[in-house]
Amino acid sequence: QVQLVESGGGLVQAGGSLKLSCVTSGFEFRDYGMSWWRQRPGKDREHVATSTRSNGHTYYTRAGQGRFTISRDNAQNAIYLDMNRLKPEDTAVYFCHRPGPEPAWGQGTQVTVSS
Repeated sequence: QVQLVESGGGLVQAGGSLKLSCVTSGFEFRDYGMSWWRQRPGKDREHVATSTRSNGHTYYTRAGQGRFTISRDNAQNAIYLDMNRLKPEDTAVYFCHRPGPEPAWGQGTQVTVSS
């Protein structure tokens, strides 16, 4: 059974940092690119960052560029999202995502940034 379990969210003041984790199981993690997405209040879910399968290359959308860093640990079957200089507009539920023909999502972790 494929499982993606996020953790690390919480309440932080603007300018602060958080590190999100996503631990996976039930599939060969190293064979998949993995992504972070988020859903801000009243908005559609949006892509934040991806770590590719083959060589761990990373890319970011506008939502994640500059202040966020995605990383992966194939030995731990986990991906991470380091978020720095957080802003109130980063408040969202953050989701771990395995793209592909059989996509999978975690349950999400809430990040709240106070002004």
